[in-house]
Amino acid sequence: VQLVESGGGLVQPGVSLRLSCAASGFTFSRYAMNWYRQAPGKERALVARISSAGGSTNYLDSVKGRFTISRDNAKNTVYLQMNSLKPEDTAVYYCNARFLTDDYWGQGTQVTVSS
Repeated sequence: VQLVESGGGLVQPGVSLRLSCAASGFTFSRYAMNWYRQAPGKERALVARISSAGGSTNYLDSVKGRFTISRDNAKNTVYLQMNSLKPEDTAVYYCNARFLTDDYWGQGTQVTVSS
């Protein structure tokens, strides 16, 4: 099982980034997919969630209207479109796959928002 995140980086406030998470080694279309983030000194927090078929999404209140989670089950990939980034979005972002007792994590990608 592998979850490989990409797309992080150092950006200025107000710009956009799109994170990707490529999955392999399991039946991707069965799994709900999540993006978490962890800022220095803080607990890991759920940022966005998408159901297995993509019909249901949920967001952390502070990112609603700015972030969009989506998935392409044909490509085994989940995305997080992040618009209007703020310094408080700075964190390591982790991809997570969950189904019944299965719980898989990627290695994380750093997003730093700073002027």
